[in-house]
Amino acid sequence: MNLARVFIVSLSFFAIVVSSCVPAKEFQQLQDNNTKCEEERERFLVENESLQVTNKELESKNRVLKAEVDQLVADSVSRSVEINRLKDENERLSSRYSELQELQQNFMTGTQQETRKVLAQLQSTQEELQVKQDALKELERQLNLRRKNLEELQSYLGELKGNLEERNARILEMEQILARKDSAVVALRKIVSDALFGFEGKGLSVNMKNGKVYVSLDEQLMFKSGSHAVDAKGVQALQQLVPVLEKTPDINIVVEGHTDDLRFPARGELLDNWDLSVKRATSIVRILLTGSSIDPARISASGRSQYHPVDLANTAEARQKNRRTEIILTPKLDELLQILEDN
Repeated sequence: MNLARVFIVSLSFFAIVVSSCVPAKEFQQLQDNNTKCEEERERFLVENESLQVTNKELESKNRVLKAEVDQLVADSVSRSVEINRLKDENERLSSRYSELQELQQNFMTGTQQETRKVLAQLQSTQEELQVKQDALKELERQLNLRRKNLEELQSYLGELKGNLEERNARILEMEQILARKDSAVVALRKIVSDALFGFEGKGLSVNMKNGKVYVSLDEQLMFKSGSHAVDAKGVQALQQLVPVLEKTPDINIVVEGHTDDLRFPARGELLDNWDLSVKRATSIVRILLTGSSIDPARISASGRSQYHPVDLANTAEARQKNRRTEIILTPKLDELLQILEDN
């Protein structure tokens, strides 16, 4: 940049000197040359600035290249170390390869007997393996069969469990119904006993048996010997029982007539003990229904003759016990019967 300034000053000075001592034509020529020099100077300035920029870029690239060279030198050293390591590894592998070749050669040059022995062992091992594979397949088949049977059993157990749960629910329901029925029977016995309090022990007894209430009426309270007409005391006892039966519409009533085992002499309408027992039961049924609100459909009359004695002794006392009429009161079991029918 300083050189360019010196050059410009020199040209100016030269132009002044020349213009003072040269003709006008030459002066003009000098001025033209000076103009060209100015233009050249400007061009040189631009080129100089461009060259300076280019120089800076080259310096930057040079630094980058130097760094790359340094990296390449470092990589070269590292690769050299790796190459040496690989050479050592290659020598070691070559040595091992030679050893293996020697071992292979020794094996290949072994005796035929040793080879046959190895082959025999191999054959035996293969046969043993085949046997084990066959056994394994059989075990797998059996396992699949047992798995199938287990699944079927689990399905059956599931259904059985459901059925058992359903049955248990029904049994529980039946037990509850029976418990209510037993409670009703106990309550009924007390009501009947209270209603017939004045007659108990006087030819009349009230008992519970098999979930039923039995009102047992001796012959001496109800009938004269050989008769089926109810005495006044018997009618009174029955009439005291009627209100209880009217207030318990869920109670079925069975009237059974019983005789002793002595042969009944046929007379009039009565042919034998069968006739007598039936007539006595029917007479009591009529008294219970007369003037009462008891549903006749609830009552059954039956004669059992001498075939259901309470005392088997062949004595007069035993025969007196057997000559009786029983009013059997049974709670209706409609709910229980419905459950049994559903099952």
